[in-house]
Amino acid sequence: MTNPLYDTLFAAHAGKDTPFLYLESGTVMTHASFVRRAAQFAHALAGYGVTPGDRVAAQTAKSADALALYAACAQSGAIFLPLNTAYKAAELSYFIEDSGARVFVGDPAKPELKAVADKAGASFATLDATGGTLSASADAAPETFETVARAEDDLAAFLYTSGTTGRSKGAMLTQANLLSNAATLTELWRFTSDDVLLHALPIFHTHGLFVASNVMLMAGGAMVFLPSFDVDAMIDWLPRATTMMGVPTFYTRLLDDHRFNRDLTSGMRLFISGSAPLLAETHRLFEARTGHRILERYGMTETNMNTSNPYEGDRRPGTVGQALPDVELKVCDAAGETLPDGETGVIEVRGPNVFSGYWNMPEKTAEELRPDGFFITGDLGVKDEDGYVTIVGRGKDLIISGGYNIYPKELELVLDEQPGVLESAVIGVPHDDMGEVPLALLVAQKGKVPDVEAIRAMLSETLARYKVPRRIEIIDALPRNTMGKVQKAALRAEYGA
Repeated sequence: MTNPLYDTLFAAHAGKDTPFLYLESGTVMTHASFVRRAAQFAHALAGYGVTPGDRVAAQTAKSADALALYAACAQSGAIFLPLNTAYKAAELSYFIEDSGARVFVGDPAKPELKAVADKAGASFATLDATGGTLSASADAAPETFETVARAEDDLAAFLYTSGTTGRSKGAMLTQANLLSNAATLTELWRFTSDDVLLHALPIFHTHGLFVASNVMLMAGGAMVFLPSFDVDAMIDWLPRATTMMGVPTFYTRLLDDHRFNRDLTSGMRLFISGSAPLLAETHRLFEARTGHRILERYGMTETNMNTSNPYEGDRRPGTVGQALPDVELKVCDAAGETLPDGETGVIEVRGPNVFSGYWNMPEKTAEELRPDGFFITGDLGVKDEDGYVTIVGRGKDLIISGGYNIYPKELELVLDEQPGVLESAVIGVPHDDMGEVPLALLVAQKGKVPDVEAIRAMLSETLARYKVPRRIEIIDALPRNTMGKVQKAALRAEYGA
């Protein structure tokens, strides 16, 4: 019996002294050395008692070792749970406890995280770009590890995605989910071993980990593995790259720099954007400046990628392209009936990329995964006669800021508990750089005035920075329909400018 994920993405490169990771320090890590490092981490995990099927949660800075930890989980049969590095201890507790993680790998500079692990009954190890206790264990371990046998329907990863109830859901992704999507995208986007991907995305998110990294591992190419997005670093490395994946913010910030021009990008063959819609103006400016047309695609935590504009052919600004070759996509009414082309409805998808369900949430799984395998995305879209999909709205009022998802209900639950606040509503408003940012609207309790600055300070201490509303305003009342539901569309119309 084999281990399809590990064998395909990692073991296939054992012994290859070809470049894999170009690091900011100037170091080049080969495919062979990466495979050996992953084996050392697999031994380190075993030392913490990790066995097949155990969850390994990780909130670590992006580094070669952090990526090797993902490979080690695949080799040892563990389920990898990457966590946003912006999450605070109060947010992390839920993920560690709900997942039943055997080990929680955290930043050595955050000693408070050990208490999170202790409370959840998990072992605590540390790892960052310079070392940590897990890294030290790996350093002393052998460079080969006996790969644990797994099947394609075995779970490979959990990714948590918040819901409107405020309770996060653990999307369970199988080996087949990850492999099928990587294979499809590698072929569709024409990636080969000659490619060098400029990688400035985080690797706690499906975009940077299961799209960018998996595709490059599938193709056998290399990555310029930058710790984060930095305009100067991007411009320095662009002449040595052939492709780039990013979020809209990457492209708007590059366009703001006069050095980003046709000469700089002459060696590039493909720019890909996702996680949030690109403005039509960004498309226009980008093509005028560089001669390249950005390729937009559409995916989500539960499915990885669902659609893509074509590599060759008409890349239509404002659309996310057509369904991937192995994905079925339909636009439906509330009852799940397929709508004619051109009509707006809820997007549903089915394919080998679609997750197997939500961890410990059978009722929620049944609500969103139909018996015939179609997943109800909650996104509102339109499909034209050529199959091009346009996302026209997002169910559940999801806000996407700089590529990160913000769920208003999570913020509203906190805001409603603040002194002097009767009720609240959080909406996304347009932002030139981030795409959208959250705006909090508060209704005061009778005779009281909420302390806006104190509320902002509290949010900054307890929530990831990108979730904190850019503005907090006090209004007289929230608009409601006859059923008492807050009309967020009306709020967006009033405050969106």
